[in-house]
Amino acid sequence: MLFEIDTHSPVPIYSQIAACVRRAVASGELRPGSRLPPSRDLALELEVNMHTIQHAYGQLRDEGLLDLRRGRGATVAAGSVAEPARLTAIIRELRAEAAAQGLTEVELTTLMDKMR
Repeated sequence: MLFEIDTHSPVPIYSQIAACVRRAVASGELRPGSRLPPSRDLALELEVNMHTIQHAYGQLRDEGLLDLRRGRGATVAAGSVAEPARLTAIIRELRAEAAAQGLTEVELTTLMDKMR
């Protein structure tokens, strides 16, 4: 299954959905031109609000990973590949969030190791 979310996670659902797409693009599971499920269908499948899906898709569009066209849906953008620069930005955001929550670098690393 392409989309797996954890409703008990502190990570917002739209971020989890966007991360699923990023992973699928990085692994080659989704290639440029691949169509993603319509927002309404995915919302029903995941039992979340349609606007949550649209938020995730919008974020991915802003990153250049998706093309969104009214009536045609969401497709992986031509030339999309996982960008090390984007991954670096995500890691920086994670480290900043961990620090804001009072976690040390060691505690964050330990937490990440537990999630493997």
